[in-house]
Amino acid sequence: MRALESPSDLMARLDALNYLVDEGFATALFLSITLGQPLLLEGEPGVGKTTAAKAVAQMLEAPFLRLQCYGGLTASEALYEWNYQRQLLAIRLAESRNTSVEDADLFTEEFLQERPILASIRHQGPVVPVLLIDEIDRADDEFEALLFEFLGESSVTVPELGTFRAERPPVVILTSNRSRELHDALRRRCLYHWIEFPGPQRAAEILRRTVPQSNEVLITSATEFVGRVRTLDLDKPPGMSETIDWVSALTVLGVSSLVRSDIIRTLGAIIKTPDDRESVLAGLGAIGYDEPAQESRQ
Repeated sequence: MRALESPSDLMARLDALNYLVDEGFATALFLSITLGQPLLLEGEPGVGKTTAAKAVAQMLEAPFLRLQCYGGLTASEALYEWNYQRQLLAIRLAESRNTSVEDADLFTEEFLQERPILASIRHQGPVVPVLLIDEIDRADDEFEALLFEFLGESSVTVPELGTFRAERPPVVILTSNRSRELHDALRRRCLYHWIEFPGPQRAAEILRRTVPQSNEVLITSATEFVGRVRTLDLDKPPGMSETIDWVSALTVLGVSSLVRSDIIRTLGAIIKTPDDRESVLAGLGAIGYDEPAQESRQ
Protein backbone atom coordinates (compact mmCIF):
# COMPACT_ATOMS: atom_id res chain seq x y z
CA MET A 1 0.00 0.00 0.00
CA ARG A 2 1.20 3.53 -0.77
CA ALA A 3 2.72 5.25 2.25
CA LEU A 4 0.76 8.03 3.92
CA GLU A 5 1.84 11.40 2.60
CA SER A 6 0.12 13.87 4.92
CA PRO A 7 -2.76 14.32 7.40
CA SER A 8 -5.00 15.31 4.49
CA ASP A 9 -4.08 12.09 2.69
CA LEU A 10 -5.02 10.11 5.82
CA MET A 11 -8.26 12.08 6.11
CA ALA A 12 -9.18 11.23 2.53
CA ARG A 13 -8.44 7.53 2.99
CA LEU A 14 -10.53 7.32 6.16
CA ASP A 15 -13.29 9.26 4.41
CA ALA A 16 -13.33 6.55 1.73
CA LEU A 17 -13.96 4.06 4.56
CA ASN A 18 -16.81 6.23 5.89
CA TYR A 19 -14.90 7.26 9.00
CA LEU A 20 -14.81 11.05 9.19
CA VAL A 21 -12.12 12.95 11.05
CA ASP A 22 -11.27 16.63 11.33
CA GLU A 23 -7.86 18.10 10.63
CA GLY A 24 -6.68 17.90 14.25
CA PHE A 25 -7.62 14.24 14.62
CA ALA A 26 -6.11 13.38 11.23
CA THR A 27 -2.86 15.08 12.24
CA ALA A 28 -2.69 13.13 15.52
CA LEU A 29 -3.25 9.81 13.71
CA PHE A 30 -0.75 10.68 10.98
CA LEU A 31 1.97 11.55 13.48
CA SER A 32 1.31 8.43 15.54
CA ILE A 33 1.62 6.19 12.49
CA THR A 34 4.58 8.04 10.94
CA LEU A 35 6.61 8.51 14.13
CA GLY A 36 5.74 5.13 15.62
CA GLN A 37 4.43 6.69 18.83
CA PRO A 38 1.38 5.48 20.79
CA LEU A 39 -1.69 7.69 20.60
CA LEU A 40 -3.99 8.23 23.58
CA LEU A 41 -7.55 9.10 22.55
CA GLU A 42 -9.92 10.53 25.13
CA GLY A 43 -13.50 11.71 24.85
CA GLU A 44 -17.01 10.98 25.95
CA PRO A 45 -18.29 7.42 25.43
CA GLY A 46 -19.68 6.91 21.96
CA VAL A 47 -17.64 9.46 19.99
CA GLY A 48 -15.80 6.85 17.92
CA LYS A 49 -12.54 6.17 19.76
CA THR A 50 -12.65 2.39 19.34
CA THR A 51 -13.92 2.70 15.79
CA ALA A 52 -10.94 4.92 14.99
CA ALA A 53 -8.50 2.09 15.69
CA LYS A 54 -10.52 -0.32 13.58
CA ALA A 55 -10.69 2.19 10.73
CA VAL A 56 -6.93 2.77 10.87
CA ALA A 57 -6.28 -0.98 10.68
CA GLN A 58 -8.61 -1.25 7.69
CA MET A 59 -6.97 1.75 6.03
CA LEU A 60 -3.47 0.31 6.51
CA GLU A 61 -4.62 -3.22 5.60
CA ALA A 62 -2.97 -4.24 8.87
CA PRO A 63 -3.65 -7.02 11.40
CA PHE A 64 -5.87 -5.75 14.23
CA LEU A 65 -5.18 -6.72 17.83
CA ARG A 66 -7.40 -5.64 20.70
CA LEU A 67 -6.86 -5.62 24.45
CA GLN A 68 -10.05 -4.82 26.36
CA CYS A 69 -9.16 -3.40 29.76
CA TYR A 70 -10.99 -4.03 33.03
CA GLY A 71 -10.30 -4.03 36.75
CA GLY A 72 -7.89 -6.80 37.73
CA LEU A 73 -6.31 -7.13 34.27
CA THR A 74 -2.93 -8.82 34.66
CA ALA A 75 0.27 -9.28 32.68
CA SER A 76 -0.65 -12.87 31.88
CA GLU A 77 -3.75 -11.62 30.06
CA ALA A 78 -2.18 -8.61 28.37
CA LEU A 79 1.51 -9.41 27.74
CA TYR A 80 2.25 -13.14 27.94
CA GLU A 81 1.92 -16.26 30.04
CA TRP A 82 3.46 -19.71 30.18
CA ASN A 83 1.66 -22.77 28.87
CA TYR A 84 1.57 -24.68 32.12
CA GLN A 85 -0.25 -27.67 30.65
CA ARG A 86 2.44 -28.19 28.02
CA GLN A 87 5.14 -27.72 30.66
CA LEU A 88 3.49 -30.38 32.83
CA LEU A 89 3.29 -32.77 29.87
CA ALA A 90 6.96 -32.18 29.16
CA ILE A 91 7.81 -33.04 32.78
CA ARG A 92 5.76 -36.23 32.67
CA LEU A 93 7.28 -37.23 29.34
CA ALA A 94 10.76 -36.74 30.75
CA GLU A 95 9.86 -38.81 33.81
CA SER A 96 8.60 -41.63 31.60
CA ARG A 97 11.96 -41.61 29.83
CA ASN A 98 13.90 -41.41 33.12
CA THR A 99 15.44 -38.10 32.10
CA SER A 100 15.67 -34.90 34.10
CA VAL A 101 14.11 -31.56 33.22
CA GLU A 102 15.71 -28.26 34.23
CA ASP A 103 13.86 -24.96 34.62
CA ALA A 104 15.71 -23.69 31.56
CA ASP A 105 14.13 -26.48 29.54
CA LEU A 106 10.61 -25.43 30.53
CA PHE A 107 10.87 -21.67 30.14
CA THR A 108 11.60 -21.43 26.45
CA GLU A 109 9.75 -19.87 23.53
CA GLU A 110 8.15 -23.25 22.88
CA PHE A 111 6.06 -22.79 26.03
CA LEU A 112 5.48 -19.04 25.70
CA GLN A 113 1.93 -17.92 24.96
CA GLU A 114 1.64 -14.48 23.41
CA ARG A 115 -1.06 -12.09 24.51
CA PRO A 116 -1.99 -8.96 22.50
CA ILE A 117 0.90 -6.73 23.58
CA LEU A 118 3.69 -9.26 23.07
CA ALA A 119 2.00 -10.45 19.87
CA SER A 120 2.20 -6.91 18.49
CA ILE A 121 5.91 -6.78 19.34
CA ARG A 122 6.77 -10.16 17.79
CA HIS A 123 4.56 -9.81 14.72
CA GLN A 124 6.28 -10.77 11.48
CA GLY A 125 4.85 -9.49 8.24
CA PRO A 126 5.00 -6.74 5.65
CA VAL A 127 2.61 -4.50 7.59
CA VAL A 128 2.89 -3.71 11.30
CA PRO A 129 -0.23 -4.51 13.34
CA VAL A 130 -2.61 -2.01 14.89
CA LEU A 131 -2.97 -2.63 18.63
CA LEU A 132 -5.99 -1.17 20.41
CA ILE A 133 -5.69 -0.90 24.20
CA ASP A 134 -9.33 -0.12 24.84
CA GLU A 135 -10.63 1.78 27.89
CA ILE A 136 -7.31 1.91 29.73
CA ASP A 137 -9.04 3.92 32.45
CA ARG A 138 -10.95 0.78 33.47
CA ALA A 139 -7.73 -1.04 34.38
CA ASP A 140 -6.02 -0.65 37.75
CA ASP A 141 -3.25 1.85 38.38
CA GLU A 142 -0.79 -1.02 38.72
CA PHE A 143 -1.54 -2.23 35.21
CA GLU A 144 -0.45 1.09 33.75
CA ALA A 145 3.07 0.48 35.12
CA LEU A 146 3.23 -2.75 33.10
CA LEU A 147 2.80 -0.69 29.93
CA PHE A 148 5.60 1.82 30.46
CA GLU A 149 8.35 -0.28 28.84
CA PHE A 150 6.12 -1.21 25.92
CA LEU A 151 4.83 2.32 25.29
CA GLY A 152 8.23 3.97 25.68
CA GLU A 153 10.52 1.45 23.98
CA SER A 154 8.28 -0.88 21.92
CA SER A 155 9.64 -3.76 23.92
CA VAL A 156 8.54 -6.39 26.44
CA THR A 157 10.86 -8.11 28.90
CA VAL A 158 10.27 -11.75 29.79
CA PRO A 159 12.57 -12.44 32.75
CA GLU A 160 13.25 -16.04 31.72
CA LEU A 161 14.03 -15.19 28.08
CA GLY A 162 15.16 -11.57 27.93
CA THR A 163 13.78 -8.55 26.13
CA PHE A 164 11.74 -8.74 22.93
CA ARG A 165 11.95 -5.53 20.90
CA ALA A 166 9.85 -4.71 17.85
CA GLU A 167 11.75 -4.38 14.58
CA ARG A 168 9.18 -1.75 13.65
CA PRO A 169 6.89 -0.24 16.31
CA PRO A 170 3.26 -1.34 16.00
CA VAL A 171 0.55 1.28 15.63
CA VAL A 172 -0.73 1.61 19.20
CA ILE A 173 -3.98 3.40 20.06
CA LEU A 174 -5.15 3.70 23.66
CA THR A 175 -8.64 4.92 24.53
CA SER A 176 -10.02 6.38 27.73
CA ASN A 177 -13.43 7.66 28.83
CA ARG A 178 -11.80 9.55 31.73
CA SER A 179 -13.55 7.46 34.40
CA ARG A 180 -10.32 8.02 36.36
CA GLU A 181 -7.19 10.07 35.87
CA LEU A 182 -4.34 8.31 34.10
CA HIS A 183 -0.77 8.39 35.38
CA ASP A 184 1.44 11.18 34.07
CA ALA A 185 4.11 8.63 33.12
CA LEU A 186 1.68 6.95 30.72
CA ARG A 187 0.60 10.26 29.18
CA ARG A 188 4.22 11.31 28.61
CA ARG A 189 4.80 8.21 26.50
CA CYS A 190 1.88 8.96 24.16
CA LEU A 191 0.70 11.51 21.69
CA TYR A 192 -2.70 12.83 22.74
CA HIS A 193 -5.98 13.83 21.16
CA TRP A 194 -9.36 14.70 22.65
CA ILE A 195 -12.30 13.73 20.41
CA GLU A 196 -15.12 16.23 20.62
CA PHE A 197 -18.73 15.29 19.97
CA PRO A 198 -19.21 16.30 16.32
CA GLY A 199 -21.08 19.42 15.39
CA PRO A 200 -24.49 19.20 13.66
CA GLN A 201 -23.15 19.12 10.10
CA ARG A 202 -20.51 16.46 10.77
CA ALA A 203 -22.96 14.42 12.88
CA ALA A 204 -25.48 14.49 10.04
CA GLU A 205 -22.82 13.42 7.53
CA ILE A 206 -21.80 10.52 9.81
CA LEU A 207 -25.44 9.40 9.93
CA ARG A 208 -25.72 9.59 6.14
CA ARG A 209 -22.72 7.28 5.86
CA THR A 210 -23.65 4.83 8.62
CA VAL A 211 -27.43 4.71 8.09
CA PRO A 212 -27.73 5.26 4.33
CA GLN A 213 -31.26 3.85 4.22
CA SER A 214 -32.53 6.73 6.37
CA ASN A 215 -33.98 9.86 4.80
CA GLU A 216 -32.64 13.40 5.04
CA VAL A 217 -35.57 14.76 7.05
CA LEU A 218 -35.12 12.14 9.77
CA ILE A 219 -31.35 12.58 9.86
CA THR A 220 -31.64 16.35 10.22
CA SER A 221 -34.33 16.23 12.91
CA ALA A 222 -32.61 13.45 14.85
CA THR A 223 -29.28 15.30 14.79
CA GLU A 224 -30.94 18.47 16.06
CA PHE A 225 -32.82 16.54 18.74
CA VAL A 226 -29.70 14.81 20.09
CA GLY A 227 -27.85 18.11 20.09
CA ARG A 228 -30.58 19.65 22.23
CA VAL A 229 -30.78 16.63 24.51
CA ARG A 230 -27.06 16.95 25.17
CA THR A 231 -27.67 20.42 26.62
CA LEU A 232 -29.80 18.88 29.39
CA ASP A 233 -28.26 17.92 32.72
CA LEU A 234 -27.78 14.20 32.03
CA ASP A 235 -25.59 11.59 33.69
CA LYS A 236 -24.81 9.94 30.35
CA PRO A 237 -25.41 12.24 27.37
CA PRO A 238 -25.94 10.29 24.13
CA GLY A 239 -22.88 9.95 21.91
CA MET A 240 -22.63 9.29 18.20
CA SER A 241 -22.85 5.51 18.65
CA GLU A 242 -26.19 5.91 20.45
CA THR A 243 -27.35 8.38 17.81
CA ILE A 244 -26.51 5.89 15.05
CA ASP A 245 -28.38 3.14 16.92
CA TRP A 246 -31.36 5.43 17.40
CA VAL A 247 -31.63 6.52 13.76
CA SER A 248 -31.20 2.89 12.70
CA ALA A 249 -34.06 1.87 15.01
CA LEU A 250 -36.31 4.68 13.76
CA THR A 251 -35.55 3.72 10.16
CA VAL A 252 -36.36 0.04 10.80
CA LEU A 253 -39.67 1.14 12.34
CA GLY A 254 -40.49 3.10 9.20
CA VAL A 255 -40.25 6.50 10.81
CA SER A 256 -39.61 9.21 8.24
CA SER A 257 -40.36 12.33 10.30
CA LEU A 258 -39.57 12.62 14.00
CA VAL A 259 -42.59 13.05 16.27
CA ARG A 260 -43.05 12.87 20.04
CA SER A 261 -44.57 9.38 20.18
CA ASP A 262 -41.69 7.92 18.16
CA ILE A 263 -39.18 9.63 20.42
CA ILE A 264 -40.75 8.16 23.56
CA ARG A 265 -41.04 4.60 22.29
CA THR A 266 -37.43 4.51 21.07
CA LEU A 267 -35.82 6.54 23.84
CA GLY A 268 -33.98 3.48 25.13
CA ALA A 269 -31.68 3.64 22.11
CA ILE A 270 -30.11 6.92 23.24
CA ILE A 271 -30.92 7.18 26.96
CA LYS A 272 -29.44 4.56 29.26
CA THR A 273 -30.53 5.42 32.83
CA PRO A 274 -33.95 5.96 34.50
CA ASP A 275 -32.94 9.41 35.77
CA ASP A 276 -31.83 10.53 32.33
CA ARG A 277 -35.06 9.21 30.84
CA GLU A 278 -37.09 11.29 33.27
CA SER A 279 -34.96 14.34 32.52
CA VAL A 280 -35.46 13.96 28.76
CA LEU A 281 -39.19 13.36 29.06
CA ALA A 282 -39.50 16.43 31.29
CA GLY A 283 -37.48 18.46 28.81
CA LEU A 284 -39.33 17.47 25.63
CA GLY A 285 -41.40 20.64 25.73
CA ALA A 286 -38.35 22.85 25.91
CA ILE A 287 -36.94 21.28 22.75
CA GLY A 288 -40.15 21.43 20.74
CA TYR A 289 -41.84 18.07 21.39
CA ASP A 290 -44.27 18.81 24.20
CA GLU A 291 -47.89 18.17 23.32
CA PRO A 292 -49.16 15.21 21.26
CA ALA A 293 -51.20 17.69 19.24
CA GLN A 294 -48.00 18.97 17.77
CA GLU A 295 -47.38 15.65 16.00
CA SER A 296 -49.85 16.42 13.26
CA ARG A 297 -47.89 19.59 12.48
CA GLN A 298 -44.41 17.92 12.42
